[in-house]
Amino acid sequence: MTSRRPYLMSLLACLAGAGLAIYGATRTWSVLVVERPGLSDLRTARTGAEVAPWAIGLALVGLAGAGALLATSGRLRRGLGVLLALAGAGIAVSAIIGRAGLETGDAGAGGTLWPIVCAAGGVAVAWGGLTAARLGHLWPAMSARYERKPAAVAPAAPIDTNKPVESRTAWDSLDRGDDPTV
Repeated sequence: MTSRRPYLMSLLACLAGAGLAIYGATRTWSVLVVERPGLSDLRTARTGAEVAPWAIGLALVGLAGAGALLATSGRLRRGLGVLLALAGAGIAVSAIIGRAGLETGDAGAGGTLWPIVCAAGGVAVAWGGLTAARLGHLWPAMSARYERKPAAVAPAAPIDTNKPVESRTAWDSLDRGDDPTV
């Protein structure tokens, strides 16, 4: 068993990267101004979600994948790491492609900053996914405490319906898997 540090760093990278990508994609990347004589200027603002709509979808995959890293183990966690790495790369590529042919207009520094933030979030998700793909099988799994245990070999004694049932007896029968209402 390895230390928990790569596990926590991978989770944080996926969570923070997905959050950065969502935030960066919802900001204004371009503001085009059309001057109209005698009227006010017509301003058309475009966000990253309009320019590259798949970036938000992939960021949500990264966010859900971070939660799934907690619930999985072994090969499934490694496969999830590969999926997260691909989602992160997709976020970064979509931000770069979305920004490549875009004229920022009056968006100022935000027209350059927010695509970079979105791409950096994608890189963080990809890094977290690659770490999970490489080391995920070594990380601790969730406890088996809440998994259903096999039924006891000896059948439970029937509950006498003529006398009042104690709450402890009813709870014990539920723990054994018996239906106390029968």
